[in-house]
Amino acid sequence: MQPVSKAHKYYTYILSHERNHIFYVGVTNNIERRIFEHKSATYKTHAGYYNIKKLIYFEEHQWIQEAIRREKTIKKWKREWKINIITENNPEWVDLSERWNFSKFEKNKE
Repeated sequence: MQPVSKAHKYYTYILSHERNHIFYVGVTNNIERRIFEHKSATYKTHAGYYNIKKLIYFEEHQWIQEAIRREKTIKKWKREWKINIITENNPEWVDLSERWNFSKFEKNKE
């Protein structure tokens, strides 16, 4: 009998400063937890120092290698290309995590 394979989910994402001047491109296996970490970041971190906490784009991948490859590709893009992919998928540039419930992560933070 073959073992049942676990569904893999990995994410490549783009965060922005509140005025959309600065971008941060990352990869994670748990998008909600990782965005919570960014939103909780202090000024001791890059995201915290520049207040990069607005999730404006993300995509899902089955394999971590795909997500990392995509992260590296997007990081190399010109600013204009990043703006284009964000605008195509999120025309209003709203925080896509705005309605997420982060309370389960707050309990673990203590």
